[in-house]
Amino acid sequence: MLHARQLWVLALLTLFWGLNWPIMKLAVGEMAPLTFRALSLLLGLPCLALGLVLLKVPFTLPRRDWAAAATLSVTNMMVWHVLLILALPHVSSGRAAILGYTMPVFAALWGRTLYGERLTSRQLAGIAAAAGAVLLLLWHELGRLGGAPLAACAILFAAGVWGLGTQQLRRATLSAATLTLSFWMTAATTGVLCALALAFEAPRWRWPPGDAALWAIVYNGALVFGYCHAAWFYLARTLSPVASSTSVMLIPVLGIGSGALWLGEALHWQDGAAVVLILAAIGLVLLPGRAHRNFR
Repeated sequence: MLHARQLWVLALLTLFWGLNWPIMKLAVGEMAPLTFRALSLLLGLPCLALGLVLLKVPFTLPRRDWAAAATLSVTNMMVWHVLLILALPHVSSGRAAILGYTMPVFAALWGRTLYGERLTSRQLAGIAAAAGAVLLLLWHELGRLGGAPLAACAILFAAGVWGLGTQQLRRATLSAATLTLSFWMTAATTGVLCALALAFEAPRWRWPPGDAALWAIVYNGALVFGYCHAAWFYLARTLSPVASSTSVMLIPVLGIGSGALWLGEALHWQDGAAVVLILAAIGLVLLPGRAHRNFR
């Protein structure tokens, strides 16, 4: 069970992350995607630093934690943020949200494959439902002119790596505080995104960008990187991978709804069916139930 503090953390996390999908989509329509992400991280890092100062959390990351923190940065942040933001201009924000939040199912699969966690018959049915949802979305991308199956596959791959990172984060034996770890993982990701933006997007830099992009940078810096990532790492380290993954299952629903409302994104029957299948998959894979046969 989640206690009161975790519930509040989760409620704000769901709201801020869910509404961010159309916000990001607006931003990448006005400026280069890697640059947008890099600027958001550059703003988010001092927000995190301020949090450490106010909460009197030390900045020091012990040397013995450096290797683990570097690995966790790659699987929990770098791959996800780079591939997602590059793919987002080519798919609707709602569709990206659905594909991205197949992460809990991937986390369950990684747990079975790497850590010997048992899969029940319900969980196997959930995995099949998630696969069906992904095939529906890819089918629609392949079936229309200008579709972006490669972008959809990139988001799906990023979700798979994030699922692995969720398992690694919960099992990591680190002496540093979660907020300290979050700060240094964000710092490492900021360096990577800034380097990529400089290498590949410098000729496209224009300042100032449009109003929507500026507001999106502020929103992402202060709320997504300043709060949501620290909140997610807190949940991922204090709950089991199953429970922490389950906790974010409403985000894609909020993402697809806000994208349709704010951006006028057309909803197709494949999107609705995929939402139902993804929610069913996450429920089947992650929610507790009565005794079922286990598959080793």
